[in-house]
Amino acid sequence: MQVVSGTLNRGAEWLSGAGLRPTRQRVALAELLVGDGEDRHLTAEELYASACNGGEKVSLATVYNTLRAFCDAGLMREITVDGSKSYFDTNTTSHPHFYWEDTQAVTDAPIDQLYIAQLPDAPEGTEIVNVGVVIRLRRV
Repeated sequence: MQVVSGTLNRGAEWLSGAGLRPTRQRVALAELLVGDGEDRHLTAEELYASACNGGEKVSLATVYNTLRAFCDAGLMREITVDGSKSYFDTNTTSHPHFYWEDTQAVTDAPIDQLYIAQLPDAPEGTEIVNVGVVIRLRRV
């Protein structure tokens, strides 16, 4: 466990809790994602820009690969809004999302207001792992 300026390095702890090797770039990206304890919804490009603005030397390809590793380890979930844009969520609990068309932002939607009466049966030999709900919003 690393200590930075007297506070726990949440990024390194987050990685070690999932059994991921804490490379310098992984720790830097993890710190941007969870360092303040807040949940995030962001694209790879947004994380890349944050890293570069913070002086971190990292390629966009490394950001994509790191986000994929974080998702594979169960640290994050990928939210696909349409076929061409993915957001990454540090909150891995099942919950719905709002997609704001004007700002292209993703935020959590209140789960206590979502009711799904019935899901279809999963095909034989499979199980339902997750139900992703993205509610698209347009301001009027």
